[in-house]
Amino acid sequence: MTQLVVEDLSVTYESQSGEMFTACTDINLTINSGEFITIIGPSGCGKSTLLHCLGGLLEPSEGTVRLGGQIVNRPDPRKAAFVFQDYSLFPWKSVADNVGMGLRFAGASKKDIAAQSREKLDFVGLTKFGDHYPRELSGGMQQRVSLARALALEPQILLMDEPFGALDEQTRRALGEEMARILRNAGQTVILITHSLDEAIFWADRIVVMSSSPGKIAEVMEVKTPQPRDLSFMATEEFQSLRVHLFEKVEFNQLSQKA
Repeated sequence: MTQLVVEDLSVTYESQSGEMFTACTDINLTINSGEFITIIGPSGCGKSTLLHCLGGLLEPSEGTVRLGGQIVNRPDPRKAAFVFQDYSLFPWKSVADNVGMGLRFAGASKKDIAAQSREKLDFVGLTKFGDHYPRELSGGMQQRVSLARALALEPQILLMDEPFGALDEQTRRALGEEMARILRNAGQTVILITHSLDEAIFWADRIVVMSSSPGKIAEVMEVKTPQPRDLSFMATEEFQSLRVHLFEKVEFNQLSQKA
């Protein structure tokens, strides 16, 4: 079933100097229910701009985004929830309270908030940490709290913008395998922006490669190895072939941007 359709999307800004700047243009993309899509490309190619349009945080200058046939023109966390690199946790609130904050803002009852917080903390493997505070958790654990908060809203789509960018490589790999399992079990459609070639391949059903500014979709690549995957996938011929191709594609775009 088709879930998210982007048609002829372009976003143009006016700079402080009054000049017009096009962040991305002519974006056409169809994402099916339950797909895991990763987006990769050089800095400044409009990846985050596109993600913000998909979640209704930004209105396109041209074109449309449709979710289930309805135009997306405003944020609705029960339809599309964001997970950012910055965990955005309230340091003075417990982990359980942080998980329930989205539901609280949505007007859910205290009973429902408590039940969903417990369920989602258990789901991400943090059952014993509900009474702790964010400062008492590692970076990887805080990111799982952020994910639990998004999942508590039971959105149709998760939009993830460099969620592991602040973590070291070893933690990213260990957490990546665990998070892939969690998100597969959750069943949401996931769209992940990353600068990591390994993450882009490991997580994805399809990889969207964007060209340099103004950002366009240069290629959409399918990852054929079925889910779920473990870290041994990174040693396979398919993974290495995809990685070489991605490196050449992204490196070429970066050099073209500098030229």
